[in-house]
Amino acid sequence: MSAIRLPGWASALIGAVGVVAVWWIASLLVPASGGYAPVPSPLAVLQALADDGIELYWSNFAVTITEAGIGYFWGNLIALILATIVLLAPWLDGVINQIAVITYCVPIVAIGPLAIIILGGARSAGDPSATAVFFAGLSVVFTTVVGSLLGLKAADKAALDVVTVYGGSRFTQLRKVRLIAALPSILNSLQIAVPAAFLGAILGEYFGKIDRGVGPMLVSSQVSLNSPRVWALFLICALVAIIGFALVGLIARMVAPWSSGRSARS
Repeated sequence: MSAIRLPGWASALIGAVGVVAVWWIASLLVPASGGYAPVPSPLAVLQALADDGIELYWSNFAVTITEAGIGYFWGNLIALILATIVLLAPWLDGVINQIAVITYCVPIVAIGPLAIIILGGARSAGDPSATAVFFAGLSVVFTTVVGSLLGLKAADKAALDVVTVYGGSRFTQLRKVRLIAALPSILNSLQIAVPAAFLGAILGEYFGKIDRGVGPMLVSSQVSLNSPRVWALFLICALVAIIGFALVGLIARMVAPWSSGRSARS
């Protein structure tokens, strides 16, 4: 008997209903203290969204999405360059991997104030914060370097030998064989980097010198004990990350359809 496989939309719908049900139960079980409800009900959050209006959220999310997009581009570009350098100069493998690990393990709380001093925040209200862009880029380097290297090193050795026999250099191997073989892995890394860049941008905004963005809005909502707005921000952040993740995944299927793991007939 073959296992029952639900379509993607059905699985997503069941998961969403389950999350909302657990959320609603938690809002009933967690007691309010001094008029402050740490877990507001889904209806209270929807009411907060309606009362605040879409303009309030869009004006702040537009800034953070811009910061995440800029950091995403530069962080992934640097990561791909580092992965390419390893293949062209294998003796730098240890150095590049150490750099990638450092970007992943560096304590953001420790370097955040330094980044603010060196890079500053937004030049004016509504402009992207240089610090937020920096942390967005920093957040994607490790995953993209590791994923790209795994894909580039997984190229078929026989195909690489054919290039060598015909007088091809390492750069020719990279262009003709390794890039094609590594494309699914690189695209998967770029997909994972989307929510990482968005989270990095929000963390960068927490260090100040910016008047508009998801970070400042979260801080002000927490200070004023506006829990429905805080939860509304959490939901929109998750939605933005999911949409970005899905868009890059769609592009990956268009560029490298074999990366989905399905055969051409299915």
